[in-house]
Amino acid sequence: MADAENPVRAYRSELRQRQAAETRQRVVAAAGEVFSENGYQAATYAQIAKRAGVSVETVRGHGPKSSLMWAAVELASFGVEGAVDVFETDLGRALAAVGGPDGFAAFIGDAMVAINGPAAGVWTAVTGAAHGDPELRTHLADRLAGIRAQVERVLRWAADRGWLRTDVPFDDVVEACCVVTSVEGYVRFVRVDGLSTARYRDFIVRTVRDTILAR
Repeated sequence: MADAENPVRAYRSELRQRQAAETRQRVVAAAGEVFSENGYQAATYAQIAKRAGVSVETVRGHGPKSSLMWAAVELASFGVEGAVDVFETDLGRALAAVGGPDGFAAFIGDAMVAINGPAAGVWTAVTGAAHGDPELRTHLADRLAGIRAQVERVLRWAADRGWLRTDVPFDDVVEACCVVTSVEGYVRFVRVDGLSTARYRDFIVRTVRDTILAR
């Protein structure tokens, strides 16, 4: 009898874990939408709960607003929460198939549309709230450092193939890439100036060629 019950117990445990993960994803995705629409300070647990179709208590159980906001940034940017190694993502696997500097520039353009478009709203909420919140400002600085580290890894990969310019220090190339590919740049280009994502992609590709790649 005990042997027969074990598979049932394991199935129920797996089902609960899967349901919990699905609820978590709904809550985080809803938080991202609410933060994007209302800003960090004005967003409430009740708004997030209504959007996710869960109770306020369930939302509170997934962490304070600040944790939900960072989780929403990660989910919007990469489709998963937590620290992400870019080379372990679908984008990283696509990068591995790139065969030359022109392809690398095109990859960066495509990647920035894929990452910055979904993340723009919640990232704007993050940066806006960080100005008046020292704790958020510290976390933002940490996240920016993490982004820079990922950019540096990608550019070292390109440098190993001889694709990067060498007439300026490598750190300057990294900084240029961080500025060009920032979410803020996407927001200015697409949301403020009203230009298309296709033109944004072309701008990224052209600017990467002109400022980062070997001439």
